[in-house]
Amino acid sequence: MKRNIIIVAAIALMSIVLIVESCVTSKKVAGKDGSQLWSENCQRCHNAPPISAFTSSEWGIVNLHMRQRAVLTDDQYKKILAFMQQKD
Repeated sequence: MKRNIIIVAAIALMSIVLIVESCVTSKKVAGKDGSQLWSENCQRCHNAPPISAFTSSEWGIVNLHMRQRAVLTDDQYKKILAFMQQKD
């Protein structure tokens, strides 16, 4: 019985920590612009090509694909896409 209470308490504590961490992370992301997010997310797995490598519409396709692979939020995706398309 004591073991079950300890397990439930540990799960509850871990859940609270995860919720608080996600709120803090969301606020950190909200304060970043597209160039920062592009640098942090795209450079994490590979050398990202220069912005001039693709047209605005091509960046839309690339970013849609990479959004899924990098598990970007909607806000991150929109900011990165706007940054990539600003040269046009």
